[in-house]
Amino acid sequence: MTNDPDEGQNNPFKGTPFEQFFGMLGGSPGAGGAPDLGALFGQIQAMMQPYDGPLNWDLALDLARKQAAATTDPSPTQRQQDQVADAVRLADHWLDEATDFPSGVTSTAAWSRAEWIVGTTDVWKGLVEPIAASSVNSLASALPQDPAMGGAMGGQLLGMLQRAIGVMLANQIGSGLGALAGEVLTASDIGLPLGAPGKAALVPVNVATFAEGLDVSEDDVLLYLALREAAHQRLFAHVPWLRDHLIGAVTDYARGLEVNTANLQSSIEEQLRGLDLTNPESLQKLTEGGLFDLQQSPEQEAALQRLEVTLALVEGWVDEVVGQATAERMPTADKLQEAVRRRRASGGPAEQTFASLVGLELRPRRLRDASTLWGSLRTRQGAEARDGVWMSPHLLPTPADLDDPLGFREGASAVELSDEEFDAGLRELLDGPSDDDHPQE
Repeated sequence: MTNDPDEGQNNPFKGTPFEQFFGMLGGSPGAGGAPDLGALFGQIQAMMQPYDGPLNWDLALDLARKQAAATTDPSPTQRQQDQVADAVRLADHWLDEATDFPSGVTSTAAWSRAEWIVGTTDVWKGLVEPIAASSVNSLASALPQDPAMGGAMGGQLLGMLQRAIGVMLANQIGSGLGALAGEVLTASDIGLPLGAPGKAALVPVNVATFAEGLDVSEDDVLLYLALREAAHQRLFAHVPWLRDHLIGAVTDYARGLEVNTANLQSSIEEQLRGLDLTNPESLQKLTEGGLFDLQQSPEQEAALQRLEVTLALVEGWVDEVVGQATAERMPTADKLQEAVRRRRASGGPAEQTFASLVGLELRPRRLRDASTLWGSLRTRQGAEARDGVWMSPHLLPTPADLDDPLGFREGASAVELSDEEFDAGLRELLDGPSDDDHPQE
């Protein structure tokens, strides 16, 4: 290391969180006292493969698949495919008596862990990219505005740094998805519609692991999880605004995201210390924890609360409907319900890992309150009133309602609408809008 007092003046990141980053990349002055960008680019070429968007998805998915393959990940057999299809078919038959929402299943699948990653990638991109883009833009705004680095050189350097951060994010997202793939049970297991619309999918290798120690037959476990998956499919298929409502909460969270650059410097220094950028294996170090200290604005906290409450309402509705469908048919349902509730309310290690990486917790903390609320409403006003609440996001229970789940709409009409409005709205929710509702011009 040189003690040249002029070196700091030639470091465009002097006094910023990237000062250590520049030094570790070998950023020494070149001819004319300017940074040697050629040498800088050469040393990181191995990690800077071309990609579009805020992060390198090819790298993220490759890492996720490798992590999934690190343990046994057999491709489901034809017998397992048939078992899943039969379980979903029976589940849909049972659910017909528990809700007026018709089946939302158009196809079934038994997935390996790697197939879960591939089958959910498109939705993950929509969830993660707004957060990644806000992170990269926030980091770019932390760079010094040095006139000496203006023009093409400054733009090239900024672009390089944005791509480097995109690679770091890709490693972290890939690690999080790989960990989740080792735990998820179905396509809708975390309450979000991750798979293609209408495709009910289960992950048999993870279902078998979940069944261990429950003192319940694996067939019952498979059927119970098929019931939950089929119920999720019904809800998302027949509540057209729900998918965008959940994804919108994530997007609102990402909008205006700020990175605490004061804490970022020590984070980057710690993660890059001793890192060999020409050795891809050493990038695994970047997956050990979240890269950024994310500051949440009041608007972001509101978006996270909306996401958490809606996830709880989705999971609570599924919990309630499946409970009704199994009440007279499956003696082991109560034990399985409790096991799923504990698992979803606390979150597994993989969900906690993903939360630390992207700042989002994908678990419904208030699942029990939501399930109680839906059950109480059904008992007082019927299943039609319970399902009718999904007509509009404005009718959804609030956090205050979850504080008093037994009192939700107590003494009120089903959804505080006239009988005609309620009937028309529920028909549209169940059957889709009629031609009469949308006259031709």
